[in-house]
Amino acid sequence: MRVLAVVPAFNEEECLANTIADLRAQCPDVDYLVVNDGSKDDTAGIISRKGLNGINLPVNTGLASAFRTGMKYALRNGYDAVIQFDADGQHLPSYIPVMAQKLQETGADIVIASRFLDGKQKPSGARGVGSKLITTLIKFTCGATITDPTSGMRMYSRRMIKLFATGFDCAPEPDMVALVARKYGPVVEIQAKMRERQGGESYLNLSNVIKYMSRTCLSIVMSRFLR
Repeated sequence: MRVLAVVPAFNEEECLANTIADLRAQCPDVDYLVVNDGSKDDTAGIISRKGLNGINLPVNTGLASAFRTGMKYALRNGYDAVIQFDADGQHLPSYIPVMAQKLQETGADIVIASRFLDGKQKPSGARGVGSKLITTLIKFTCGATITDPTSGMRMYSRRMIKLFATGFDCAPEPDMVALVARKYGPVVEIQAKMRERQGGESYLNLSNVIKYMSRTCLSIVMSRFLR
């Protein structure tokens, strides 16, 4: 099974080199593609100096467009699965083989690395409240139970690679997870742990978290009737 790690990166000069080194050391059979989303820092320089496999977008286009670039690359090069992998070091490469096995065993279209599947850890804070609400909305609109819908570590099947690469409105976000659970194949989870961001700053301050969660919840509800 050929797996490609798509690593969107925006201003990740502090983390990128170590993230890719860790990925290559733990999963030497997994290919990767860094998609530099118009970073203003030295991300492009790191890709060049380190000889990383990467694409430099000329301007910042956002996560959805950057990820679609990776999916198009995966489709052109015949990969069987894509793992969405953060550049900030939060995701642990050791879970990638587990997710690949789960994808094959279940025939799922998406496998999510969940922090909350075993119930030992609970969502907390503003993001936790939003995550619980999204879980409830997905259950209500799709009948699927997704314990960690905002997890950014997701593995996608070959069918999803084609859908994301050729579709107009496909983003690696919880509303798309809900749509896949409702209209396509199963969405399943594995239990996982995640690290804190290993450097740099997250854009998800309180204001952005509230906007993101509100927009996502509205999209899930609207897509139930429009898509």
